[in-house]
Order: sequence, then structure tokens, then C-alpha cells
Amino acid sequence: MKKKNLISVVGPTGIGKTRLAIDLAKHFSTEIVSCDSRQFFREMKIGTASPSSGELAEAPHHFIGSLSVEDYYSIGQYEEDALKKLNGLFENYETVILVGGSMMYEKAVIEGLNDLPEADEDNQKKLQAIFENQGIAKLQELLKELDPEYFAVVDFHNHRRLLRAIDVIWQTGKKYSEQIAVSQDSRDFKTIRIGIEAPREELYGRINRRVDLMMENGLLEEARSLEPFKHLTALNTVGYSELFKYFEGEWDLDFAVSEIKKNSRRYAKRQLTWYRKADDIHYLPLGYSQEDFNSLIEYINEQIDLNH
Repeated sequence: MKKKNLISVVGPTGIGKTRLAIDLAKHFSTEIVSCDSRQFFREMKIGTASPSSGELAEAPHHFIGSLSVEDYYSIGQYEEDALKKLNGLFENYETVILVGGSMMYEKAVIEGLNDLPEADEDNQKKLQAIFENQGIAKLQELLKELDPEYFAVVDFHNHRRLLRAIDVIWQTGKKYSEQIAVSQDSRDFKTIRIGIEAPREELYGRINRRVDLMMENGLLEEARSLEPFKHLTALNTVGYSELFKYFEGEWDLDFAVSEIKKNSRRYAKRQLTWYRKADDIHYLPLGYSQEDFNSLIEYINEQIDLNH
């Protein structure tokens, strides 16, 4: 059976992910799942740069404005909800779009949240010696004893898999099967990650202009309406916490706006650092042309073909 495809559009705040996700959704006649944790909250439309009603009308979106700031919602709940939603969408579509700059929320969908420890050198040496002196059967026996559930599903002729699992169990004292319950192994779709890149100065200029536009569009009024909820986690975020300080008389408005810009640029810098570590993101230039978009579609189709 053909594997399904998830095209994940990533990148820093303000770079144009929403537009690219919509262009891709229209090309593939599919739907969009958001992994932008701030856009989940319906009362925070302006400050989170949620897609406009026009944009939402161009392609079906999920998890945009689906919660109230008063709702408690964890990343674990999101992982469960997003996978459930994807399973439903994959019944109708070969390909679905994921978009958002919340790094851990994307990771929750495409990999699962469990961070397994790095290999322990001493454990690896011990296990390698067992393998060399007593053969693979001894490793199989060890794993079967420590974690019968994983032993039942692992390729037990692959000694590297056995070494890895036993090492993790020794380090954590927990069964490997429990720790990988939501790992990449359990994802039955292929992820194709797409990014947009821009010179840093250009990105920072876009972020500054976007904050000015948010202010013109009514961010001040939106933040004022949310002031009674400022103690909630959802509101402890760039664009709101700075304006709350203005309302309290701690800062003047110009300074609060300049802090929103500064903190948005800082957040973008953290996002860039995170994405730079990944070697599986195919990048488009900012302000991509139709030609750039066409070659992106070619790249995606090649990846999809590899999947069949």
C-alpha cells in the first residue's frame, strides 16, 4: 500500500509560511493542519498573525482558532489530536499540509515527543563485547528478558537495533517499547519538510513591518480585551505581555511596540537556530517566483515517487 505524505512547511515567524501552505494545498487539492500553538486560540487572531478569513477560504484549515485562551491544552494533547485528524484526512487525501513555526509541535507530529538518550559509550562497549564473544543470540535473550513487547516487533537479526534498545533500557530503567510508543517508527506517513529562507536583515525588516501592521489592524484593542486573562499561559507570549506592561503604566506605547519587535526577532533567531540543525529541509527563497514554486513541486513529486 502507498504511504501517505505530509508536507511540513516550516520557518521563522513572519517569513510567509501561511501563503506557501495555501499555495501547496491548492496545488495538491488538499487541507492544512496548523502546528502554530499560538494560532490555536481564537481570541488572539491579530497578535498571532492568524490566517485571514480570505486565506481560510482558500483552503480548509484545522486547529486555527479552535480553542479559547481559557482552555488548558498541552503539547501531548495536540500530538494526539493532530495524529487523529491526519488519520482522518489521509482517508481522503494522499497528501496533507502541516504548517507552523512552533518547533516542538511540529516535532510532536512528525516524530513524537520522546527524546531518547544518546548512546552510552560504556554500555555500547559492553554490548559489543557480548555480541563478539557470545553472538547475536545472547543479545536477543537479553532484550527478550528486558522488554518482551519490543522483542516481539524488532528485527532481531539486526544487532544494531538490539544494541540500541538494550543501551536505552540500561540508561533509563524503562522499557524501550514504552519510550518509542510515539516515535518516528510509529508514523505511517512520509514527511517532506519545506522551508523559506531569507537574509537575516530582510527577515528582521519583515518582522518589524508586520508588528506595525498588527498595531494598525487593532492589536492594542485585542490585547486590552485579553487583559483579564493575562495570568494564563496562552497570554504569556510576545505581542501581548509587552502591551500588558503598557496598560499597567510600566512602559510607554512606543517602547512596548519596540519590545514586541525585538522579542519577535529574538524568537525568529531561536527558530533559525533550530531549523539550521536539520538536514532534511528543502528551501525556497523568500518572494519565490512561479518558476521556484514549479521546481518545488517537482522536488515534492520526486519525494512522493520514492515513497511508492
